[in-house]
Amino acid sequence: MSCLGWFKKRRSSESKGSSGRRGSAPATTVSAVSTSRSDDSGAVRPVSKSTGSTSSHRSISSLYEERGHGQLRDFDYDELQAATNGFSRVQKLGEGGFGSVYKGFVRSSDGKGGDRLAVAVKCLNQRGLQGHKQWLAEVQFLGVLEHPNLVKLLGYCAVDGERGPQRLLVYEYMPNKSLEDHLFVRAYPPLSWNRRLQIILGAAEGLAYLHEGLEVPVIYRDFKASNILLDKDFRAKLSDFGLAREGPTGANTHVSTAVVGTHGYAAPDYIETGHLTVKSDVWSFGVVLYEILTGRRTLDRHRPQGEQKLLEWVSQFAPDSRNFRMIMDPRLRGEYSVKAAREIAKLAESCLLKNAKERPTMSEVVDVLRRAVQSQPDLPPPSSGKGKRVDVVPPPTARRR
Repeated sequence: MSCLGWFKKRRSSESKGSSGRRGSAPATTVSAVSTSRSDDSGAVRPVSKSTGSTSSHRSISSLYEERGHGQLRDFDYDELQAATNGFSRVQKLGEGGFGSVYKGFVRSSDGKGGDRLAVAVKCLNQRGLQGHKQWLAEVQFLGVLEHPNLVKLLGYCAVDGERGPQRLLVYEYMPNKSLEDHLFVRAYPPLSWNRRLQIILGAAEGLAYLHEGLEVPVIYRDFKASNILLDKDFRAKLSDFGLAREGPTGANTHVSTAVVGTHGYAAPDYIETGHLTVKSDVWSFGVVLYEILTGRRTLDRHRPQGEQKLLEWVSQFAPDSRNFRMIMDPRLRGEYSVKAAREIAKLAESCLLKNAKERPTMSEVVDVLRRAVQSQPDLPPPSSGKGKRVDVVPPPTARRR
């Protein structure tokens, strides 16, 4: 059964006072942030906007009907079951609130040639209505969106049978997993400084495209390291658009919506008011910038009490301070540019400003990151354990207690 029937239904200067200080999520609102909420329907329901005249614009749904669905392949369930060896545990790539993801191999769309295409098959959780809503949002958004730094949706599967409703999505396969894996899982070799910059620049370019590259702005709403996938060349690609929403247009300033996202990444102003803007994504981007610099998660209960919340910990080491290098990921082994690191920390601080209007646009963020990448020399490769390692900067000294 085809799924198509479902679609019918400044960067500013540092200012004085509280508006210039970094925002932080209040502890009392932590429970308001979840990975899904049943009263939020993604792209398929009209949004409630702020006061102001509503200018006519084509929605993602209408853009999908116009040009999106013809580009996607309607997979047969049995084909995907065979492609993943019966959704075998051996083929399982991961699992989340949406369900499980499996690696598989499918025939090419033209049916010619003997080579099979490696894909990632996401099986939406059948429990609850939200799974279908997120599935529908992903099909619509990724059926319209097209950018080198967004994961490519190849097709979908929607069947209602004896096994109940089956909702599957088929993506291009990302062999290098996610930024989260390479930053925080010690089984992976550490990412070099230059590679970190290239990855975060690619992610910024993808986010800038969502905000500014279409007729209607798209708010990603779930920007985090685990949603930045890496292809064979470590090119960053944003994934998981189940929580994406159309942004405000015309005289509207925000979209009013249920608060969803991931704790530690959701902007405090969004948590407090439910008012969603593209600057909500910018705040999340600032968090990931600090994760890139430090190699630490935004929230890590395994660390000492004073270091568990990343943004609180890094606030002790201002970008221009003598102790700034204390925050840098020790796995870099000193092989990074201190000047560029300070600039990126300043950029992160601007993204994390309490006043959302004072945060930079993503195109401004891209400009800063491009300059940082272009200014980097070819750094020596990480030490292999043989010969003498050359540090670009001396390692930081131990903190005094």
